[in-house]
Amino acid sequence: MTAIKLNNVSLVYRLFEKLTLSAPGRRRSALGGNIASSGTKQVVQALDDVSFELKAGDRLGLVGPNGSGKTTLLKVLYGIYQPSAGTISIAGKVDALFNISIGFRPEATGRRNIVLRGLISGWTAAEIEEKMEEIIDFSELGDFIDLPFKAYSQGMAARLAFAAATALEPEILLMDEWIGAGDASFQEKAKRRMDELAEKAGIIVLASHDDTLIQRVCTKRMVLKNGRVESLT
Repeated sequence: MTAIKLNNVSLVYRLFEKLTLSAPGRRRSALGGNIASSGTKQVVQALDDVSFELKAGDRLGLVGPNGSGKTTLLKVLYGIYQPSAGTISIAGKVDALFNISIGFRPEATGRRNIVLRGLISGWTAAEIEEKMEEIIDFSELGDFIDLPFKAYSQGMAARLAFAAATALEPEILLMDEWIGAGDASFQEKAKRRMDELAEKAGIIVLASHDDTLIQRVCTKRMVLKNGRVESLT
């Protein structure tokens, strides 16, 4: 069964550039998290004792100021960062939309990049071939699909990334900000697909500064500040 469970997860990383204006001992970073000294080293506590559970159908919105830990938490969930402490348990196939260029090669066509993105995400060649035309149709790129990715506008690239990431209905989808490309009809189509994913026993974790969007899309809301959970409703 699709599920996410975090128990007392923390992430600490080292600062390799000395902070010349730092006050003695522990202090807060202007961008969030705690800056502290560990011997002669400067470290940042990016996540601090984070715990929560999600089950199939949950859509969690992550809110908080820049540097509060939203993107870091998403990357921990995706396996990009390993926690310094605590445990993570994830059941289900995970896909992510952090950066529209992840998994895409500028020189390759949109069609070829669908293949590359699929392979990176663990799809089989047969699964990619089966979903190819559906992805192209959803992206609304038309003949542009056979042009190099570097020729795409940011909006076109975002459409293709969203279409590819959601085509095989990942059981868990992680998103850093809502897709902001396209006209109102494409936005509505993207929302319908997100709704369908959640209805089909999926989990969505969405980080955004748009509180209205969080209220509209998500079923749960987590407020992060300085890497800690302030509230979860």
